Amino acid sequence: MLNSEKESITLNVNGENHHLEILPWVSLLDALRERIHLTGTKKGCDHGQCGACTVLIDGKRVLSCLSLAVMKEGTEITTVEGIAENGNLHPIQQAFIDHDAFQCGYCTPGQICSAVGLLNENKAETREEVQDLMSGNLCRCGANRGIINAVMSVKQMMSHE
Repeated sequence: MLNSEKESITLNVNGENHHLEILPWVSLLDALRERIHLTGTKKGCDHGQCGACTVLIDGKRVLSCLSLAVMKEGTEITTVEGIAENGNLHPIQQAFIDHDAFQCGYCTPGQICSAVGLLNENKAETREEVQDLMSGNLCRCGANRGIINAVMSVKQMMSHE
């Protein structure tokens, strides 16, 4: 029998605590979009196959459609709305603009969160490695070249600092 009692949780999203009463099976994606009203994170496939719902949990890339909200209490959740700081775009956001790394824009929030996570991981050195590690984020419009160019430009900028 399913537990139909709501659970009281606090989620730290973009540096702000949100107190929620939710059912235990509510995904982090649905909590963000429907309860906290941060709609930047997109619902694509709802099966973890497209990456449109990618957010950062403690700086690491996570598919929010596959994560239960109740399991994320005590973590730092960053959505695309929390990437910029003090009104200044994150370098990856600026690079997406500079390299025309979006067309329809639907996948862009997940792509940006994934790119920031990728940079945090500091695993990819080559264009091919970036492409491989970003392959979980699909762009159906074909802006992949611009996306990879944007990530590579920020990686190069970071290596010169």
